[in-house]
Amino acid sequence: MKTILIVDDRWEVRDLLESTLARKEYKILEAGSGLEALSTARDERPDIIIMDIAMPGLVDGIQATQVLKSYPETMHAKVIVLTGTDDLRAPEEASNAGADAFFSKPFSPLDLLRKIDELVG
Repeated sequence: MKTILIVDDRWEVRDLLESTLARKEYKILEAGSGLEALSTARDERPDIIIMDIAMPGLVDGIQATQVLKSYPETMHAKVIVLTGTDDLRAPEEASNAGADAFFSKPFSPLDLLRKIDELVG
């Protein structure tokens, strides 16, 4: 069974993503901040991390992605970055950080599921 870590500071988004992913058999983990994501990912070693960019605290989604892609324990995880921002630089920043895919909110749940299937093969 594949493990997916959902990282977003808004519980509503985490719930939406969890209900979207319920269509498949995944072990779902959640984190509400970049720092929590780093800790959870090191402990649980998820296959996929769905990461929001804008989060409060010391570590945003871009920074968390950079760190996760640099740790031997987590570098294998595929990172899908989500954003609700209109910043045109966001896709490039996510890619430079090591993200494997990028989605803008609102996103198509079907497209997200397809991308996850593609990434976990």
